[in-house]
Amino acid sequence: MGRGDGGHPEDEEAHGEGALTKPKATRFQSYLHGGTSTLLSSLPTIIVFPVYKTVFRQQIHNTSVRHAVGQLYGEGLVKLYRGVVPPLLMRTLNGMLLYGVQDNLLQLLSSSSTIISIPPSARPALAGLGAGVVEALVFTPFERVQSVLQNGQNDRSLPTLRSVLERLRPERPASGFYRAFLPIAARNTLGSCLYFGLKGPLYEAVEAQGLTPMASSFVSGTLTSMAVSLPLYPLSVLVANMQAQVGGEMAGLGACWRKLWDSRQRRVSLLYRGGSLVILRSCITWGITTAIYDQQQRRVG
Repeated sequence: MGRGDGGHPEDEEAHGEGALTKPKATRFQSYLHGGTSTLLSSLPTIIVFPVYKTVFRQQIHNTSVRHAVGQLYGEGLVKLYRGVVPPLLMRTLNGMLLYGVQDNLLQLLSSSSTIISIPPSARPALAGLGAGVVEALVFTPFERVQSVLQNGQNDRSLPTLRSVLERLRPERPASGFYRAFLPIAARNTLGSCLYFGLKGPLYEAVEAQGLTPMASSFVSGTLTSMAVSLPLYPLSVLVANMQAQVGGEMAGLGACWRKLWDSRQRRVSLLYRGGSLVILRSCITWGITTAIYDQQQRRVG
């Protein structure tokens, strides 16, 4: 727990006074390891980007997989990777910030000077909650730009990354770079809380079956990502629909949700279109990221 890897047995000493004497340089290793692990997993991100873009088209157009793939095929290979730069930057910086902030918050919660006594098993999840808030504040603009670029309806009016940035810059934060901040904050805080709260116990359960530490980390990261993605998927659909458009009348959160719910014929099954592809993407990216991060943490532990 002491280094934000979800409570592996080798980190038990970080619960007590050991967290207070932990060198500052060591405390910042989690930022480096988080950034490195997500950087190394950027190749799978590039490979599965067409999958992600297919999901995005399903989210905003309420289409089947076949129809979404047909749209992308008709646009051609060049436009297939339009919008890939923001998610690549986000994944590297996101891992650095998410793991680093969670680790530092965990050190504070684990210190003996904490005013409120928090059970050790709850500390990773609570630290993840705080990391999710910071993550939302920093990365909502990235997600906004990515959504605009991936929307094929913006190809003519906003053909480049620079044109999108220039278009959003004069807007108010709520309708510009921070469009859909509230649902993003809810999704990220809950997601980070679940991720850091679940992956430690899952790691221990999987390792008890005889798997190696590396394999146990991969499986725990994969299972945790699935547990996070499914319940929070409707929030991602809402965010995509709120952020894809630029200009025009910007409806509030409640109105956007009602519009989305009505467009899905008030059926949960239609709201979850693309959900199976999200599971696939999460299995690849977060499984690899978790395995690499935990391996780095074990080496310095």
